[in-house]
Amino acid sequence: MNGLRFGMRFVRAWVSGATLGMAIGAAAGCGGGAGGKAGVAGASGGAAGVGVAGGTAGAGGGAAGATSPSGLPEGDTGIAKKHPGDVGIAADPDVIYADDFESYAKDADLNNNWSAVYQNQDVHVTTVADHVFAGKQALEFILPQETAELSDGTDMVLKEEQDVLFLRYYSKFRPPYDVVGSSHNGSSISAHYFMGNMATPGVPANGTNKFLVNLENWRGDAATPSPGQLNVYVYYPGQRSNYGDHFFPTGLVDPNTSLPHDFGPTFVARPDIIPALDRWYCYEYMVKANTPGMSDGRIAIWLDGKLAADFPNVVFRDVATLKIDRFGLSFHIKSNPNGEAAKWYDNVVAARSYIGPVKAP
Repeated sequence: MNGLRFGMRFVRAWVSGATLGMAIGAAAGCGGGAGGKAGVAGASGGAAGVGVAGGTAGAGGGAAGATSPSGLPEGDTGIAKKHPGDVGIAADPDVIYADDFESYAKDADLNNNWSAVYQNQDVHVTTVADHVFAGKQALEFILPQETAELSDGTDMVLKEEQDVLFLRYYSKFRPPYDVVGSSHNGSSISAHYFMGNMATPGVPANGTNKFLVNLENWRGDAATPSPGQLNVYVYYPGQRSNYGDHFFPTGLVDPNTSLPHDFGPTFVARPDIIPALDRWYCYEYMVKANTPGMSDGRIAIWLDGKLAADFPNVVFRDVATLKIDRFGLSFHIKSNPNGEAAKWYDNVVAARSYIGPVKAP
């Protein structure tokens, strides 16, 4: 499906506050890991875990054991462990969708497996070995140099709506990726955020209409290393802006960064992260919708199998009928004047429980 995915400009007021200092760390595992400076000490413990438990030492930089102190699984303890090389993972009873992009003879075939493909002319199936994580093919998004807003993407509408969804994929940016400002450059999990295939930016979530959680990188100024800080961009009833809030692993929420956000007594602040360019990472995140009337919703992020951020005590909805109905991959740039940009994705899996990094065959 051609045309702009988001349908309007993403105009937001950003509060700069103190710079979130970062450092890239090299860790063993699939595609390497990332790290930042020490975060603020947080409360210990955590809420009850969600997903698969059990297993051995983590792969891809993940922690050893079944769970982290948060009660969430980590490392090589998820669905992928049962399917080395992701072979047969699509048939796992907990898997909702899987795509390793190996089945496509041409770019247009993506429209047969995904509910929507945006900017078909800039969405490709690449066979360039350096742009493929595993196998012989991967998904490629290209955004040309221009000052206009543009968004590539592939979306999947769920046949059965969910209260909890895990989305795992491998991705890397082509350097230099010199983009400052609004850039939804990762993935999305949402509940009724789309009307047909048109998004509804600028319409706040009110507990009954929608919610959205994007996993992405935010680069607010040119001094911040590209691609920017890993974060989740969230539409939820408590949002501070009509255009959604950014949650960072430290617990900082933008806009109005000076205002603390209540993630509950079990929240643990973690270091902020800037992933390296031109390097494959295993990204996974979970969105768990709250029980109506309770603040037990949760967002968690894993990088190379290690828990990188965990946001408990989130309210997404007031009614049980508002469920996750869609997920997708996206490469959106509000303005891209500094040169063509490219990003690649591979080994995408959506599931009802923790997936984990690809297990070596």
